[in-house]
Order: sequence, then structure tokens, then C-alpha cells
Amino acid sequence: MVETLTLQVNGKEHTVDINPETPLLYVLRNELQLNGPKFGCGLQQCGACMVLVDGEARPSCRFPVKTAVDSEIRTLAGLIKEDGELHPVQQAFVEEQAAQCGYCLNGMVMSAVSLLEKKQNPTEEEIREALAINICRCGVHSRVIKAVTSAVKKARP
Repeated sequence: MVETLTLQVNGKEHTVDINPETPLLYVLRNELQLNGPKFGCGLQQCGACMVLVDGEARPSCRFPVKTAVDSEIRTLAGLIKEDGELHPVQQAFVEEQAAQCGYCLNGMVMSAVSLLEKKQNPTEEEIREALAINICRCGVHSRVIKAVTSAVKKARP
């Protein structure tokens, strides 16, 4: 059964004709060509598909698109300003070289942004807890923690 749904993604309204049970990840990637979120495990356990739904980091691989209709969705692309300036978390990841293969990068960045929007000065333990859902097989966790800590320090007045 196909329905017409309207989504707010990265500050823009998008209308899609889709089965309302379709995972949000598939709509973002296949219908809207937003390739930040990746398919990883398909079980909401690796974080590769992470997006922000009303500011909360959520895996999108099993999140039915119908539940996102009245929400503001942000993807990795939605963090970049119109002038091309990176979000402070993205910039910190670049500066700290907090990526290797990059597959986990989307989830790590989105989880960090969600945390920092809720808490301006998180402890290292809180950062680790917020990033715990994200699996990185390349082992860049220490650089990711350093990048998020750096973004926190730069955001302080």
C-alpha cells in the first residue's frame, strides 16, 4: 500500500509516495539521495544509519517512515551550513582525523551532535555513553572521543 507522506528533512519539505512501513533509511537514501546514513546491520545495533529525529539520535534502518511524518529529521548533510561551513563536530572530526574507513562516521557525528545539543559540557564518560551504540571496526574510538572533546572546548564561551 503506497501513501503520499510529507517529511521535514534538513529544513526542507519533501513529499514521497511510499509504503508507510518503509524504513526511514531507505526513503532518505533511495528517494531523497541523502547518503550520509548507511545501511550497516539492519538491526538498529551499529549506528551507521543514525539520523536526528527532533534532535534525538535515532537509528533509521528499522524506523518506519510513517512515524517520522510530524518530526524534524536531520542527516549528516543537514549539519552543513548553506555557505558550506561544517558543523563544529564535523570540523573537529576533520581536525582530529577521527575517521579511517568512514563507515561509522555518520553515526558517530550524529550521536555527538545530539549529545552536544542537550548538554553543553559533557564529561568523557557521557561522551562515551552517547557514542556506545556506534560500532567502529577500524578502532578510531580514541580519536572520536578526542574530536568530540575538542568540539566541546571550542563551543565554550
